[in-house]
Amino acid sequence: MTENQLILTPNIDGADDFYAELLTAHEGLSKEDSDALNARIVLVLANHVGNRNVLSAAINAAKSALK
Repeated sequence: MTENQLILTPNIDGADDFYAELLTAHEGLSKEDSDALNARIVLVLANHVGNRNVLSAAINAAKSALK
């Protein structure tokens, strides 16, 4: 696996704890604020990844999962 490839297999230590933290971050927020939080998280993580090829692959993978 190179740094230009998107990882689609489980890769988060403490994935359940992360998901619980994410849900907790949304508690009490309006739909609008929850959507804004999600957008901010995506942009922060995209900046951290910093690789346009990986980011494009992530967009395509997420879109294809909707079909």
